Amino acid sequence: MRVTKATVRRQCAVCERTLLQGEYALRFSPDGLEFVDVCPLCQEVALEYGWVREGGPMSPALSPHGRRRRPRWAQILGVKSDETEPVMAEPILRRLSDGEAALVEAADLFNASLFTRTIQGVARALGSPLVSIVPLSGVNSEVVLTFAWEITWYQYRVMPEALQPIRLADRGADIVEIEAAYTDWNAQLDDNGRVIPEVAR
Repeated sequence: MRVTKATVRRQCAVCERTLLQGEYALRFSPDGLEFVDVCPLCQEVALEYGWVREGGPMSPALSPHGRRRRPRWAQILGVKSDETEPVMAEPILRRLSDGEAALVEAADLFNASLFTRTIQGVARALGSPLVSIVPLSGVNSEVVLTFAWEITWYQYRVMPEALQPIRLADRGADIVEIEAAYTDWNAQLDDNGRVIPEVAR
């Protein structure tokens, strides 16, 4: 009788590269329901998406009766499956200028992403951040969201038409490192950790 070795094909959930046999992989939970393999090269990206590492201090309780499983595209792009409440009600949106509407759209996209977990986690430790939403000039509708505390800051690019609408663009350890163009603090986090732009209502 011949003994054959069963091969299990494993993939990195971020870059979708096939992991080599014996290659070390980290385990992350993107949705609080299941764990997936992440290669060492992609672990920073998984953390930026807000995925929780297995065995970490905030590891979620996995339950088969939890929320519905999110589609793979939603996991990869860092989009939440549950509907988030919009920043502004429809009647108010109709009264906004194009510039104000761009701020609201960027805030809504960010609030629906998993990147909110990072900001909410830091806010729990350091308090409410200073928040700015700055549309960039040019043909595309790119917007920069900056979250700043005295000892750390995060900056995200929001591109509504892009396949991956939100990405971490930069971060640092001192608020003075932020370019002056992004320090017009025109938004805030509400009690639920959502970004709310300051626009005329």
